[in-house]
Amino acid sequence: MIADEIKRLHELHQAGALTDAEFEQAKAKILSSSTVNLNKGTASSGNGSFADELNTLRRSRTDRWISGVCGGLAKASGVESWVWRLVFALFTLTFGFGAVIYLLLWIFVPEE
Repeated sequence: MIADEIKRLHELHQAGALTDAEFEQAKAKILSSSTVNLNKGTASSGNGSFADELNTLRRSRTDRWISGVCGGLAKASGVESWVWRLVFALFTLTFGFGAVIYLLLWIFVPEE
């Protein structure tokens, strides 16, 4: 399935058979084709692009300091990961709930 194809790509990348750019391009191609295949059989329910991006939110394996939450949010939203880190830090220092939200995202958002 898709996970097996991505795993094979990762192994080729680790072995040096693929460059970083080739690996990212191949992975994007596999993921985009899987999204097209999944959406073929479903009727349009009027969901906006925000809902689609929220469903594809994953914690980053490459852009991470603690768990990859901010890197995943950066990929999903198009905002740099340092901005998300700053937002979580400010919410933690000012309101006290930034750490709680980060912890919940760490628990409930799956890894790439």
